[in-house]
Amino acid sequence: MMSRPFKTLAWSLMLGMGLVATSIPALADAPAVSQAVASDGKVLRATLDNGLRVVIVRETLSPMVTTQITYLAGGYHTPAGFPGTAHALEHMMFRDSQGMTGAQLNEMTGKMGAENNAFTTNDATQYYFVAPSNYLDILLHIESTRMEGALLTHKDWERERGAIEQEVSRDISDPGYLAFQKAERILYASTGYAEDALGTRPSFDKTTAEHLQTFYKDWYAPNNALLVIVGDVDPPSTFATVQELFGKIPQRKLAKAAPLKLQPVKPETITATTPQGTGSVQFMYRMPGMKEKDNAAAQVLLDVLNNARSSLNALAVQGKVLSADAQLQPFSYGGVGVIEVGFPKGGDAKKAQADLQGVIDDLLKNGTPAELVETSKRSEIAQAEFNKNSAVTLASAWSQAIAWMGLNSPEEAEQQIRHVTVDDVNRVAREYLKPDQRVTVVLTSDNNGKRPPDSVGFGGSESFAGNDKLDAPLPEWAAEKLSKLDMPRWTLAPVEMTLVNGIRLIVQPETISKTVTVLGHIDNNPKLHEPAGQEGASRLLSTLFDYGSTTLDRNAYHKALDDISATESGGTDFGIAVLSDQFDRGMQLLADNELHPALPQEGFAVRQETLSRSLAGEMQSPQYKMMKAMMEGLLPKGDPDLRRATPETVNKLTLQNIKDYYAKTYRPDLTTIVVVGHVTPGQAKATVERYFGAWKAEGPKPDVIAKPVATNPAGYTVVDNPYASQDQVLMGQMLELNMHNPDRYALQLGNDVLGGNGFASRLMADIRVKHGYAYGAGSGLRLDRSRSIFFVQYGSDPDKVAAVDGLVRQNLLDMQNTPVKAEELNNARQYEIRSIPISVASINSIGRSLLSWAWHGEPLDQPLVAAKHFLSMTPEQVQAAFKKYLRPHSLMQVVQGPPPAKH
Repeated sequence: MMSRPFKTLAWSLMLGMGLVATSIPALADAPAVSQAVASDGKVLRATLDNGLRVVIVRETLSPMVTTQITYLAGGYHTPAGFPGTAHALEHMMFRDSQGMTGAQLNEMTGKMGAENNAFTTNDATQYYFVAPSNYLDILLHIESTRMEGALLTHKDWERERGAIEQEVSRDISDPGYLAFQKAERILYASTGYAEDALGTRPSFDKTTAEHLQTFYKDWYAPNNALLVIVGDVDPPSTFATVQELFGKIPQRKLAKAAPLKLQPVKPETITATTPQGTGSVQFMYRMPGMKEKDNAAAQVLLDVLNNARSSLNALAVQGKVLSADAQLQPFSYGGVGVIEVGFPKGGDAKKAQADLQGVIDDLLKNGTPAELVETSKRSEIAQAEFNKNSAVTLASAWSQAIAWMGLNSPEEAEQQIRHVTVDDVNRVAREYLKPDQRVTVVLTSDNNGKRPPDSVGFGGSESFAGNDKLDAPLPEWAAEKLSKLDMPRWTLAPVEMTLVNGIRLIVQPETISKTVTVLGHIDNNPKLHEPAGQEGASRLLSTLFDYGSTTLDRNAYHKALDDISATESGGTDFGIAVLSDQFDRGMQLLADNELHPALPQEGFAVRQETLSRSLAGEMQSPQYKMMKAMMEGLLPKGDPDLRRATPETVNKLTLQNIKDYYAKTYRPDLTTIVVVGHVTPGQAKATVERYFGAWKAEGPKPDVIAKPVATNPAGYTVVDNPYASQDQVLMGQMLELNMHNPDRYALQLGNDVLGGNGFASRLMADIRVKHGYAYGAGSGLRLDRSRSIFFVQYGSDPDKVAAVDGLVRQNLLDMQNTPVKAEELNNARQYEIRSIPISVASINSIGRSLLSWAWHGEPLDQPLVAAKHFLSMTPEQVQAAFKKYLRPHSLMQVVQGPPPAKH
């Protein structure tokens, strides 16, 4: 659960413009949709008699489905003085409802092998599921139950208050987030957008269950909601189920949101320090909203600034700044545009600001390059085709277009992008990027900082009575469907081949879109390959692929990519995403960059200085120190994995060192390439051979697998972070097994029971649900070819850490001393097996999975191999594995948090 999404793919793909609004309407006030079903075979759209809008899209890449139900009730709609009400209600929707407890919801989610979550924005709140498609009726039962029957009891709110305050505590530990909050208040003063949807501790302290019940009754109604369903479903029969479950819910008279009355922006500069290793200068502007006429032009403007060939990116390419970026945090009737540059610890913030100001001044004086405007438009339009590669992304495009943008479909957003002109972009730039209408944020890297206000004593009570068991009987509409476990339908049939030069090629044809995604990996290990004193060579080399090839310099290379609307990256992990009719040209460019990188001396000098200065600050950051302390506790002294790049090692590198490292490690006989999309195996092979076939390896293969190590001794390290309001805790242990040891499967199932299966796990039930000590707590396994790690992580107030530690260690001992319950094991087994379709439910996840299985030496149907082990697993086998490999008294623990108060 989250209060405000980052700029996700779905948000960035389908921004458009609508009618100018003078008030914030409810969904029912949007352009009317006929109640008659309109279907083209794949897309069915309708509006129920109670006002619920429904979109159903058939997408058959994987036997899965996603549901997204969006209520037009967000931070803007909250009562004065209670900015987190919408966010608090979002949390409470995962608690008890009439006929469905929160524990049942968690258990059903796990048993389905599903993923679920929610997020609250300024304008709306969305709840989403991703699950195997044969459980769609259960998902619809859940959402219809929550739409009408959320109980929102005092007891549940007292429990959830601790968890949501821990979430707030985590977020306000980030000075960058606090600066954004302040900027929102300035840019949108005296409006519903002034306060972030996250909420504050004081507001949650005075929020009552009655407040939440009122907000629920005011805004959570079918006539203020949109339901989008995308996946391997039959639209007509799915719509019949929607009518049956949601049609009986009465519509309600909705509350009225206050009109949006924008005040003139007074320019202001916010200065703060940050524990991050680098600083930044950010120009924040009030931007047109997603329902406003200039939104599409604003999106194109930011795309132009983000282009690799833009004057903004030139600042980083020339070494004037460490990084450059432009992004948009969109609202329906506004937004915050952020244009920023990074500078090193101890660097000159004023010079960075002047450089950024120079870019903006030139843009306002001379306008945007027409060629980059057309490039950005082509890219946005191409993304509409890439949206089809994931049911989740496609559903998000529909949800955003209708709920946030006030349009009828994503295609309308695409058309608005097509209509943008260079004049539109220049007009929007001159109207919105005025220096006297912006907030400037300067974040300077500094190890010393202040704990944020209102951050002491967040949530958490000692104990709660009540039934939080995860094996409660399920509702009858779910029990029978989830009682029988069948192996899921496996949809992948990759074609494998090995080229003459040793490249392993894997092709998975898919026709869901007219795109091709290529992912490659060169097996490597910088810790073993970098010569002594040259630590950082691999990292520095990876930054130089941006400079093009020996035949196309940086600008020419990026223009060639722009001409075909392709996204490419080079290095030991390389790839390209391209429209299928440009597959041949895309592969030509990918190979040119990967096999013949330019590696220019000037670029080397810039990137060397950038990396060195970045490392100087990074190494002093609390997060770096935390991970360094953990690895030093897990590994013996002198282990190769403890080698780290420093400014000194980077500064000593020469361009010849980089070229030598490239020649040694970039080899076709260590390379795997996966091609997924609208292409045949024969076409893919011929194209890869054409452009990668001349690549030859010289000399023996270097060793890429580190030697196994023994279990580590216990250890404890504290890393001070004066900016933090809570402790971030990481506990770890080296496991004496590798990913090819069949005992891994018992550990995996046991880990699901312990802390790897979200709300259905013991740690979440014990630490969050029962006690509210932490926003989240979980455990995990990182299995590799020679070394594996078990870990636990959570975030909590310092005065709760001892209690949480006790719960973690007791749960670990329980796993060793007592066999897990048969029902717990069955839940974990169901989760692992039923989630298989979810793991390969998009073109990208298919490609990443095939690539990972291949270079790790696993079969290309690894999930089915695992499922056979899971089916026969017993509680005693899980207990034996935890006894054999886990050492609760040998955990290395690192705590990052606020230093003790001085008295």
